[in-house]
Amino acid sequence: MADSKSNKHVYDESKIKTLSSLEHIRLRTGMYIGRIGTGAHYDDGCYILMKEVIDNAVDEYIMGYGKEIQITLEDKKVTVRDFGRGIPLGKLVDCVSTINTGAKYNDDVFQFSVGLNGVGTKAVNALSRHFMVRSHRGGQFAEAVFRQGKLKQQREGKCPDEPDGTLVSFEADPDIFKDYEYRTEHIEHRLRHYSYLNPGLRLVFNGKVFQSRHGLLDLVMEDLRSDGAEPLYPPLHYSSKTLEFCFTHTNSRYGETFYSYVNGTYTSDGGTHLSAFREGLLKAVNEYSNGKFDGDDVREAIVGAIAIRLKDPVFESQTKNKLGNTEIRSELVNKVREELLHFFNRNKEIADQIVAKAADTQQLRKELQEVKKLARERAKAISLRIPQLKDCKHHLDRKRGKGEDTMIFICEGQSAAGSITSCRDVNTQAVFVLKGKPLNVWELKRDVMYKNDELYNLMQSLNLEDSIEGLRYGKIILATDADVDGLHIRNLMITYFFRFFEPVVHEGRLYVLETPLFRVRNKQRTIYCYNEAERDKAVTELGGKPEITRFKGLGEISPAEFKQFIGKDMRLSRVEHAPRPDATGIFNFYMGKNTPERKDYIMEHLVVPVED
Repeated sequence: MADSKSNKHVYDESKIKTLSSLEHIRLRTGMYIGRIGTGAHYDDGCYILMKEVIDNAVDEYIMGYGKEIQITLEDKKVTVRDFGRGIPLGKLVDCVSTINTGAKYNDDVFQFSVGLNGVGTKAVNALSRHFMVRSHRGGQFAEAVFRQGKLKQQREGKCPDEPDGTLVSFEADPDIFKDYEYRTEHIEHRLRHYSYLNPGLRLVFNGKVFQSRHGLLDLVMEDLRSDGAEPLYPPLHYSSKTLEFCFTHTNSRYGETFYSYVNGTYTSDGGTHLSAFREGLLKAVNEYSNGKFDGDDVREAIVGAIAIRLKDPVFESQTKNKLGNTEIRSELVNKVREELLHFFNRNKEIADQIVAKAADTQQLRKELQEVKKLARERAKAISLRIPQLKDCKHHLDRKRGKGEDTMIFICEGQSAAGSITSCRDVNTQAVFVLKGKPLNVWELKRDVMYKNDELYNLMQSLNLEDSIEGLRYGKIILATDADVDGLHIRNLMITYFFRFFEPVVHEGRLYVLETPLFRVRNKQRTIYCYNEAERDKAVTELGGKPEITRFKGLGEISPAEFKQFIGKDMRLSRVEHAPRPDATGIFNFYMGKNTPERKDYIMEHLVVPVED
């Protein structure tokens, strides 16, 4: 017995593997394109494949070659045609299949390219069921066809009437992308941003044209239009060869909305360029006003964007979400500060509006500190602990990388909480009990959390008051009934987190607990079903006339049964994060003060089943 066990875990030369670049890309896909996903999220893998190919076409435009890029999507087949210089014909196969091969290591050819590592198109090739590339140069062409990264066909010839450029066509491999669909809105959103970052570039997607004349100014104005926000002053817009930024303030937003880009790529997690801009803006405002504002005072309700061109950008990963070039920080801070001071001195009226906005925010912040103080004193007077929280023994420790398996269930009412509390794992599972429906906070300010006991206690239980860095649990799970009231409470809680704690959603820490709607059983077997289709299948599977129970609420499920629903086979649906411009319109419609409009929508779309 001991011999068989030791043989099972033998670690010798036979266990060492060397993967080819193709094998590594297919085995460790996440290293190259991030999440695979289903196409529901803007950053899912299918869109990253498309982005990698379009990036190469945009790089040609940046270098002054080709003013149009044609993109078509037919079912799941993507085709991108640019009119740049075309890949050198003799290196066509290497450029799309041999990793770390490309011209972007050469500053004479590409000075400010997005692609840096010679990986992007190779990853697309390796992860595609079918991949075809054709290059046109000087009346000649070369073409190569691949399947799952392996070369299947090559040909060359003449095409005197075809303009120079590159055509790439691919379809993601279903062995890796098992269940996905492209969403047109995500593709169009990305193409709009390409056009804002490259004024004059014409992008045509299935016949629809995307083109911008004013760059980031158009982006800021589009963001403001997304929820009808009015700018306090005309957006400040600065543009040079290597730096462009644009911003304004509004009175109808909470927090800051900022887009940051490097060489045309959206850096969703910001980085050096965004932090340098923030610092430069703060210094300029304080220097102009002789004030002592904090960064939050100046940036509250700001809407803006920054884009830089950099020869050797350093990103934290192949997906390029965050810039890490610390050496550019001081120069960029000074550049932003100088340009803004020049603008302030030439446009004193706008500068005074910015200072007045910062002063108002500073005053509100001081008032909020007083409200916080009163709320803490009131909480201490009531109890030294939070009565609605049934805590667990272990907690999330982000610095040490521990506690990712911890979670807190947010439940409605004592009966549901009682079922979960009695069968939970006390080491890793906490429970917070809501007392009925929480407040709709969509159009409220942050001070509401200090005036409403329930929202304040929830914030303190999660330890989110100052930042997400103090979050005490790896997952926040909304456990509500599957009826209309339960769904309403779920939406109110999602609104609460998106409004005041958006990083929780952005990091993918907010979930919805899926619990069974039906129990189908006979004397030998019990099957739990999460929808009507599963119920019907279970009835057929058990045969005869099994007993069918419809669970109306979590409290109806006994603790003995509930244990399996929050154990290792627990079903969770993650609340997907969408950029604020995309999400704001949805929240405004469903959670805003437009009851008549919602009522009309419901009456127009109401479906009443007809009974026989």
